[in-house]
Amino acid sequence: MSETTQRFEEWPEGLKEQLVAWRRHLHANPELSFKEVDTARYVEEVLSGIEGLQLSRPTPTSVVARLIGPKPGRTLALRADMDALPIAEETGLPYASGNPGVMHACGHDGHTAMLLAAAKLLAARRGRLHGEIRLIFQHAEELPPGGAIELVEAGVMDGVDWVFGEHLASQLPVGQIGVAYGDMAASPDNFTIVIKGYGGHAGFPHRAVDTIAIGAQIVSNLQHIVSRYTNPLDRLVVSVTQFTAGASHNVIPDSAVLKGTVRSFGEQVRQDAKEQLLRIVQGIAAAHGAEYEFDYVLGYRPVVNDETLTRILEEAAVGLVGADAVVHTPPGMSGEDFSAYQQKAPGTFVNIGAGNADKGIMYPHHHPKFDFDESALEIGARLFVRAAEKLLAWDE
Repeated sequence: MSETTQRFEEWPEGLKEQLVAWRRHLHANPELSFKEVDTARYVEEVLSGIEGLQLSRPTPTSVVARLIGPKPGRTLALRADMDALPIAEETGLPYASGNPGVMHACGHDGHTAMLLAAAKLLAARRGRLHGEIRLIFQHAEELPPGGAIELVEAGVMDGVDWVFGEHLASQLPVGQIGVAYGDMAASPDNFTIVIKGYGGHAGFPHRAVDTIAIGAQIVSNLQHIVSRYTNPLDRLVVSVTQFTAGASHNVIPDSAVLKGTVRSFGEQVRQDAKEQLLRIVQGIAAAHGAEYEFDYVLGYRPVVNDETLTRILEEAAVGLVGADAVVHTPPGMSGEDFSAYQQKAPGTFVNIGAGNADKGIMYPHHHPKFDFDESALEIGARLFVRAAEKLLAWDE
């Protein structure tokens, strides 16, 4: 380990405990996408106590901190998201959500805490920095159109040479870091289908246009988009996740609502899936004398990691946890608006292992019992610092 690396490894006394305290405060006070008013205020207060940072609020619920060295150089952006999910927490933790029906069930509280710790570590070395580190505390990752695109439009990526982000991952054991080259996360598009028929008595179905029967056929036929209409080598998921109709056991409802998501890599596959979905809805509705409404919302672009930057960050990860603990992960069908930053500069996004079966920490993301091993926080914070060490010039 070099002398420079050793200096970067030094942590101020009490920072590890402060890192956990930040995470627990954020976990106990979650806020939904575009409503992170108190969260942004809290983050700004913590950052204001760190000397050398230039703070701004590009949107009402986001915070950006600029750490500018005394000598010119490149610019690295580090990103953490801050929003929570509309989930009622069931963890029973002493610092569980105090906001009923809202929960940090995806680790964003940890992401924010890790970047706060990195800010403190990096600011202590500002006098040796060549260039700039831009710390982006982003709102609204969970809800399209997402906070990333708003921040890009506000100019937070102007002049940035690289962008790096991390995500705590309960599917990886704590101590591991997951690296993906190229495709990492899919485009998450959403659809809503309203079937309009003719309601009536359940005992006389021939006098009605049964929207439940029509909706069931649509659900069944949508499975053909992947299994029969798409090249087996293309990655595509079509899932119906809501089917709402009726209010009584003896009434055929006159409308039914289907909602779901389409996940894909590649713009042509994405557009083909949308057209095939619409064609199926049109055909089945027409065959049964029903009308329909069709709403299709394009979500985020796929996350595609830059090959060169990912190789550099893998080297940093190996230096931190060892080669045996760095794993190559396949693309996943989750969505991430980190892709908006990658449209402006080469970027890479890695997973920080945070699961621990021995502690019962094994629930998936977006589950009401989701949690992560807090020892992963130090690894994530250190990797942010290592990224800055690798990519920017520093005086000895």
